[in-house]
Amino acid sequence: MYAIVEIAGQQFKVENNDEIFVHRLEGEPGTKVEFDQVLLLDQDGKVTVGKPMVEGSKISGEILEHVRGDKVVVFKKKRRKGFQKETGHRQDFSKIRIENIGVKGSGRTKKARTEEPAETATPEKIEG
Repeated sequence: MYAIVEIAGQQFKVENNDEIFVHRLEGEPGTKVEFDQVLLLDQDGKVTVGKPMVEGSKISGEILEHVRGDKVVVFKKKRRKGFQKETGHRQDFSKIRIENIGVKGSGRTKKARTEEPAETATPEKIEG
């Protein structure tokens, strides 16, 4: 079972007991977190695609630690002008362990609602 979930503006493919790095979340290490923006859900080959979210599904996890990513160096230069500028940036991340992918009413399948077709106009036979 896996799911595609949106966390902090990014989409991740998650399974049970996965450890992922997301943009830093509020909360101390050991805090339980829940995500309800599930875009796609796969239950043993049965795929459910949300419009835009899958109704009644939740992903629960735990914040393991807060870390910083590798330094990204930005170097700017304008040739023949003597201009050089070097800056860097380190992004803050939270390491999360996915504990459970919950689905409301997973034992039942809902019957799809079908709309009745509108009356269609049939052309009359032209007698000649």
